[in-house]
Amino acid sequence: MSTAFDLSSQIDAAPDDHARFQLLAEAIRALAEQAPQPEDIARGADVRESELRLQKEIAVVHKEMREGELRLQGQIEEGRRGTEVVRKEMREGELRLQEQIREVELRLQGQIREVELRLQGQIEEVRKEIREVELRLQQEIDQVRVDLKATEVNLRTAIHRQTVWIIGAIGAVTGLIRLLDWLLA
Repeated sequence: MSTAFDLSSQIDAAPDDHARFQLLAEAIRALAEQAPQPEDIARGADVRESELRLQKEIAVVHKEMREGELRLQGQIEEGRRGTEVVRKEMREGELRLQEQIREVELRLQGQIREVELRLQGQIEEVRKEIREVELRLQQEIDQVRVDLKATEVNLRTAIHRQTVWIIGAIGAVTGLIRLLDWLLA
C-alpha cells in the first residue's frame, strides 16, 4: 500500500508526461519481477500429489509416534517393575537391618548384664576388703588402747616409784640435815 502512495506522489511530482510514463514503466517492471513465474505456480494435480505425499508422511509420523508411545509405555512399565523390585529390596534390606539391630541390642544387653554382674562381684569384694580393713583397724585401735592403758599404768607406777624415791631422798636429806644439825650443835 505504501508503494502505491509513493508511486502516486512521484507521478504528481514528475515535471512532464514522459517522466510520469517512465515511473509507471519502472513500477510495472518491478511488479512483473515480483510476480510468480508460471513454472512457480502450483497446478491442481501438483497440489493433490503434494497432499497425498504429505498424507503418507503424516501416516508414517503417526505410526512412528504410536511405536514411540508404545516403547515409552513399555519403558515406563519396566521402570514401574524396577521400582517395585527396588522397593521390595529396600523393604528386605530394612527388615535385615532391623534384625541385625535386634541382634546387636541383645548382644549388648548380654554384655551389659555380664559387666553389671562382674562389677557387682567386684563391689562385693571391695566391701569385704573394707570390712576386713575396718576389723583390722578396730583391732589395732583396741590394741593401741590396751597399749596406752599399759603405758599409763607403767607411767603411774614409775611416777609413784619416783615420788617414793623423791620422798625417801627428801626424808634422807632431812634426816642428814638434822643429824648434821645435832652433831654441830
